[in-house]
Amino acid sequence: MIPANVPIQRRAGARLLVVDSRGQTRDLLRSNFPTLLHPGDIVVANDAATLPASIFGVHKRSGRSIEVRLAGSESLSPEDVKQFSAVIFGEGNHRTATERRPSPPELRPGDTLELGPLTAIVLQLIGHPRFVMIRFEGPSTRIWEGLARYGRPIQYSHISTPLAIWDTWTPIAGPPVAFEPPSAGFALDWRTLNAIHRIGARFATITHAAGISSTGDDELDARLPFDEPYRIPESTARSIRLARADGGRLIAIGTTVVRALEHAASVHGVVCETMGLAVNKIGPTTELRVVDAILSGTHEPGTSHHKLLSAFLNQHTLAKMDQVLREYSYLTHEFGDSIFVEKSRHRESWMEPSIFGLRNRAPEGGDTSPLSF
Repeated sequence: MIPANVPIQRRAGARLLVVDSRGQTRDLLRSNFPTLLHPGDIVVANDAATLPASIFGVHKRSGRSIEVRLAGSESLSPEDVKQFSAVIFGEGNHRTATERRPSPPELRPGDTLELGPLTAIVLQLIGHPRFVMIRFEGPSTRIWEGLARYGRPIQYSHISTPLAIWDTWTPIAGPPVAFEPPSAGFALDWRTLNAIHRIGARFATITHAAGISSTGDDELDARLPFDEPYRIPESTARSIRLARADGGRLIAIGTTVVRALEHAASVHGVVCETMGLAVNKIGPTTELRVVDAILSGTHEPGTSHHKLLSAFLNQHTLAKMDQVLREYSYLTHEFGDSIFVEKSRHRESWMEPSIFGLRNRAPEGGDTSPLSF
């Protein structure tokens, strides 16, 4: 697939590949997303704003340059801004592919990291030479100021121009707790939200501290996603109950929403008002309890985001979806195109999906004849 290399959240002509519960596929404009909803459905999105979680500085003991990418926290409280898990890189910046970045100097507990106006101490290594727990020194207000003034968004080499923090905030962004953007929410705008309500569907939000998507190391990437805190407000839990009572479906905007809601349901039996730490990994053996469909970005095979889709689709349909995304040049990564995937009626079967039912991209609200392969 082709990486989207320009940080435009809502491109004109952005595409949406639809995979329905029978494995049938359609190619639409992403602006047609609300037409896929039914009266009584509920759409749930992640309202987390993105932190400037990339901080450059110096490993004091060696004097070498480093980049610290904050990767996780166990709390959503603005006062709990001192302790984070982090992935440490050596010299360089985002213009070098993550997997080619040099390793940092040897990291030991007690090491001091000088990060612009901030100072952090390495508390421990977390099972890997460059995955560590760090603690910032000083009061919370000074840490927030240092992050705001000196930090920058985590960025990857497929986008050459430096990202501004507002490039990474969705239109519904609220608490600054995400380490990378919950980018499925880039598809939303106020026109879309208005269309959702006109159809008779509900819209609600949760807050989930979306983590990093790549560490550049195969061993560490295999541990993704890391543990991530979330909060489900009472208003959202109530809206989900009302939608279920009306026979509506639950559509998650992004993988973080799936993870949070499914974790809450596994712990409490239902989605209720709660704060939790998502430690679950969602994949082919996961039985989804509450989420019926997902609007997501396009993800490459082998990533944790792509693995999550196997909870919705059997492997054959998932492979065919990937084939369509490649053959029809969908753009991938956070500023790319989107997919809308319904939970399969036959997820465990290896039935031949109706890939031949893929339709040409139509004008707004339109339909055309099937493509041939």
